[in-house]
Amino acid sequence: MIEVPLHEVAHGRAGDKGNRLNISVIPYKPEAWPLLAEQLTEARVLEVFRHRGATAVRRYEMPRINAFNFVIDDVLEGGVNTALNLDGHGKTMSFRLLALPVRVDRTMLADASPWAEDTSPGDVAQAQKT
Repeated sequence: MIEVPLHEVAHGRAGDKGNRLNISVIPYKPEAWPLLAEQLTEARVLEVFRHRGATAVRRYEMPRINAFNFVIDDVLEGGVNTALNLDGHGKTMSFRLLALPVRVDRTMLADASPWAEDTSPGDVAQAQKT
């Protein structure tokens, strides 16, 4: 097992409605879904967005299509029409979730992942600096 950012094993889509954010997480490989189900809990996702005022997360599992849908309340500072920040839309928020570290087997990585070969994350970080 190795620890990698979620985006190495899954992609996401996001949308917003008012002050509610909706993020789907879809593993690149179906065999990653059970491991992600263990790690992407409502509590863990809430912690990712708590600094933005999120008050609740509901996770909807879609095992037949190997996906999750997270609905996050009160995370958009009132929504696109009331927020003072530059981008009140939820689309950019999926990247925060996709940066979350997860532990997976190396075989579950996307083929283009820098971690797909037999290197440690430290080796990859060093290679990216050069």
